[in-house]
Amino acid sequence: MTRGGAATGEANMNGKRIIIAGGTGFIGRAIARELAARGAEVAILTRSPQASPTVGHHVQWDGKTTGDWVREIEGADAVINLAGKNVNCRYTPAALAEVDESRMNAVIAINTAIARSNHPPRVLIQATTTAIYGDTGDRWVDESTPPGYGVPPLTALKWEHAFVAHPTPQTRRVTLRISFVLGRDGGALSMLSMLTRYFLGGAVGNGRQYISWIHIDDLTRLVVRAIEDETMAGLYNASAPNPVTNAEFMRELRRVHRRPWSPPTPAPLVRIGCFIIRTEPVLALTGRRVLPKRLADAGFSFRFPELRAALVDIVQTPAPAHDSN
Repeated sequence: MTRGGAATGEANMNGKRIIIAGGTGFIGRAIARELAARGAEVAILTRSPQASPTVGHHVQWDGKTTGDWVREIEGADAVINLAGKNVNCRYTPAALAEVDESRMNAVIAINTAIARSNHPPRVLIQATTTAIYGDTGDRWVDESTPPGYGVPPLTALKWEHAFVAHPTPQTRRVTLRISFVLGRDGGALSMLSMLTRYFLGGAVGNGRQYISWIHIDDLTRLVVRAIEDETMAGLYNASAPNPVTNAEFMRELRRVHRRPWSPPTPAPLVRIGCFIIRTEPVLALTGRRVLPKRLADAGFSFRFPELRAALVDIVQTPAPAHDSN
């Protein structure tokens, strides 16, 4: 387990200096804790610095322009860019423009700072999303699959194009297309667990859309691997090797919450609900069946390759003290 510190024999990062842009969110907090537990010095670029951060130190930035924060980049061992607005919103032109600008501006600012550094970081890890594949039905997709169609793939494609268009010639680059991240202290699983506890954890729509997922511990281990393994470069699907349908996912979630049955949610009700909470039904009614082919080729071993074990660990294992921070 990565919670509570590095396991014996895994990478020790004493003395390494690592910068995380957008590190105050669910994923960023977990990565920062893991890196700090391994001995790294962590700096988090954020628009809202906290007076007393729980991990590392916070540095002010606006996510789009260079400033004093670029001094953190100089001589760093690694930079991890998680910054950018989530696409979980109504698809109005203004909202989509905000999503695109927040993601691309952060990429351009960081890549520009690295390219201009006298002592650039050894590695730059850029987060994007498996939503780039679109709705794939039951067809398997891997890193060689071209982008799909629709709003989520288009916004993801703009994100990746911005990264490619702003090279950092002296810095190794890793792009992680991140799937649905499962963890106890944030992310969409928290909402799904709450609904399930109230007997509202039924299949969504026809239930046949695939959910590709990854346990937060495996994602943090993957980030550590990307920092330490100099053979890693290019694009990787950050997704467990066994995606499941929505119906299977909700059935396993009901089991770990000890809820034997919940009514399904037909597509028309999903559309009404999404309208009320100001999001888009495409996020719930479509899916993708993602294969982490390049991670398999690299020999990366998932601690949680199966959904049931991942959910049991998150839902039924007592939370470590830091998860309450």
